[in-house]
Amino acid sequence: MSTLTEEFQSFIRSDRFPCVGAKAARARKTITVVESDDVERSSDDRRVHETLCRFGDELDTDAPFLQSCAVIYAGPTTLGETAFEEALWRRLQSFHEIDLREGYEWAEGVSSDPSSAAFSMSIGGKAFFVVGLHPHASRPARRFAYPTLVFNSHDQFEQLRADGRYEKMKKIIRTRDTELAGGINPMLNDFGRSSEARQYSGRKVGTDWRCPFHPQALESSQVRS
Repeated sequence: MSTLTEEFQSFIRSDRFPCVGAKAARARKTITVVESDDVERSSDDRRVHETLCRFGDELDTDAPFLQSCAVIYAGPTTLGETAFEEALWRRLQSFHEIDLREGYEWAEGVSSDPSSAAFSMSIGGKAFFVVGLHPHASRPARRFAYPTLVFNSHDQFEQLRADGRYEKMKKIIRTRDTELAGGINPMLNDFGRSSEARQYSGRKVGTDWRCPFHPQALESSQVRS
């Protein structure tokens, strides 16, 4: 196990990270980790995209525990919140453009409009909620030593909600996060009330915030058969 992965596993296990679902996933070894070099560069995007597609294809959405894919970048470790947010959306835009070139349609059941309450990021035809972590995050729960994008299955969250586990987990996480940061996270919204895109980077944004992601339509001739 490399240093980056070891540090990530330690972070998830520590009291600095409040998500009980992720802690359970780490214990069950259901967190897939892929390491990359620079969150501001596109040179490794195709390899990362391939890993995310494979992760999505192998997901068991009926499993009684979370499964996540964490993309850990070695740097830069000096990015402020705005710069990290810009880098996060550049990577997601690049993954989307690779999707288009490879003929993947947007995931069913979610919107491609980042201003919609039904939005969820689509990669390889699967929907994901993305959690950004980086060294200079204002919220302690998002403050990890390296820029990291954690991809969580939208369908699995839907399953957790359907069987009642999501609400229990959410209450525990919010209580722990409040204790850790001294106050509730102002960016946390209940599912479906506003676009989840506002939460991806972890930066506090106002009502005038506009997501820098620009989805493109896939032409019928490009769709994978």
